[in-house]
Amino acid sequence: MDKPHVVLLGDSIFDNEPYVGEQPCVIEQVKQTLGTGARATLLAVDGSVTDDVFVQIKRIPATTTHAIISSGGNDALGHQDVLTRKVDVAAQAFHQLYQIQSDFGKKYKAMLDALLAKVPRVAVCTIYDPNFPEVLRQQVSIAALAAFNDQITRAAFAQGVPLIDLRLLFSSRDDYANPIEPSSKGGQKIAQVIAKIVDQHDFAAKQTRIYDRT
Repeated sequence: MDKPHVVLLGDSIFDNEPYVGEQPCVIEQVKQTLGTGARATLLAVDGSVTDDVFVQIKRIPATTTHAIISSGGNDALGHQDVLTRKVDVAAQAFHQLYQIQSDFGKKYKAMLDALLAKVPRVAVCTIYDPNFPEVLRQQVSIAALAAFNDQITRAAFAQGVPLIDLRLLFSSRDDYANPIEPSSKGGQKIAQVIAKIVDQHDFAAKQTRIYDRT
């Protein structure tokens, strides 16, 4: 295979330059970690939801060898009001969450199908746990995000693509620039795992492998 050309799609997990100050951002770290001759292109846009990724897919260069997608966090943020809705019984809350989960799963599957139709080597990321200082908000958010991550992991296993589990990769508060954005330290972890996947993963086997550490 020729020197890799890696494209990053999705949201601010990859498009984190506004949050790291003078420290290197993810796309810079990916370029450095991939090494001489390799290329990396940032198509991810801060604030994007899964529906927005379809536009990004249309912009993928013809020379792309690998695509890495991190999407879903902003979809979850768009439904955070479900956490404060009043219900009579817990079953109502779970049913509302199920409907949101089901809708997201259909969008995510369609997005991943469209991406794989254009790039054969694709890896996906889970949504990492947030870093809220308030204990209750943190715990409730993690529980709700599990519904979105369930759909991401199901889609990854169905297509046999590698899965970067950011929930496990981000193991320290230093990995975050704020409660929901990656710091330069966290970004370096992401870059190292991406380089590992590009260098080592057997995409031809079409078997999902979970990457949860550098």
